Amino acid sequence: MIKIESLKKNYSGRTVVDIPSLTLRGGDIVALVGNNGAGKTTLMRLMLDLTRADGGSVFSDGIDVAHDERWKDFTGAWLGDGFLPDFLTTEEFLDFVARLSRIGAAELERRLASLAGLLEDVDCHRLLRHLSSGARVKAGIAGALLSEPRVLLFDEPFNFLDPSSQLRLIALLQNYAAAHPEALILFSSHNLTHVRRLSSRILLMEGGRIERDIRPVTPGTLSDLEAYFTACDR
Repeated sequence: MIKIESLKKNYSGRTVVDIPSLTLRGGDIVALVGNNGAGKTTLMRLMLDLTRADGGSVFSDGIDVAHDERWKDFTGAWLGDGFLPDFLTTEEFLDFVARLSRIGAAELERRLASLAGLLEDVDCHRLLRHLSSGARVKAGIAGALLSEPRVLLFDEPFNFLDPSSQLRLIALLQNYAAAHPEALILFSSHNLTHVRRLSSRILLMEGGRIERDIRPVTPGTLSDLEAYFTACDR
């Protein structure tokens, strides 16, 4: 579903992404892990054409994301507060997404019902800018899921969520993957327990490179990741 070829991004003379080749396929939940500065967010921004590469290409379903916008029709993403219009309520925001995606009233009701668990403690009538950080994350993730896209990208989706909300999000993404077996879900996280529980494939980034491509994910994967990051801290 996503193919990367010779992708490079530099900032101030420093290489922050350097990936010669990478293919991510539908049907996988892929976790992107690494310490701060590893290049995870920059990689996702390149995948969404929010940052232009200094070399190479990203193809989504065969479409070069930097030169053709058709990939946006089947892509949902949450990379932080910049994805939210502060002057709308959550209800208005989701209605706006629905209209952009040409989702009718009856279908919108069905899709909102599937997101009710995620949004159950969000005041959908308050302006987004007045919501807590956790509620804003939930609204943003709901907006990304509403169009039921084939490609989903989430940057640290568990940030600001309380434990109950984190568990609901894990269940929601697992259910989404089961209901949409062709979908690709890519998320970054510092929570290795969630990574182990949710993902079917793990990409470990360091210095802008994919240092490890872990698949399948097994019960021993968490211990392996913990050992890796413990060694990095020495």
